[in-house]
Amino acid sequence: MNIKRAAGLFAWLLFTVIAYSTISPLELRPRIGHLVHLERFGAFGLLGLLFAIAYPRQIGRVLVLVLATAIGFELLQMISADRHARVTDVAVKLLGGACGVLSGWLVVRYRPHLLALLGRINQNAKYRS
Repeated sequence: MNIKRAAGLFAWLLFTVIAYSTISPLELRPRIGHLVHLERFGAFGLLGLLFAIAYPRQIGRVLVLVLATAIGFELLQMISADRHARVTDVAVKLLGGACGVLSGWLVVRYRPHLLALLGRINQNAKYRS
């Protein structure tokens, strides 16, 4: 399995986890800690990163997908009695998603340079006394 396929698999898996976490009743929502904005930013950042790596030739569509997902999932919370949609929540998700897509685009764009840099770092680590 190549990196694009693995990233695509994990991206769609994360998409379903985010959907479940966003739309499920509040008591069923998984929590990592007390910093919910950091969770939201990280989840959508990772989602954007994985989709950008999986579909590098469709970055515009990836960006639209991630941003529309953030908005759509937040709006879906309005139909649940125990959930709420907030502008600050969607803003954090949008920022995280955009940063993730940008990071993924940079990784794909500069992959040869990053691999060369990592190779030099690894080689330097071997020669330390």
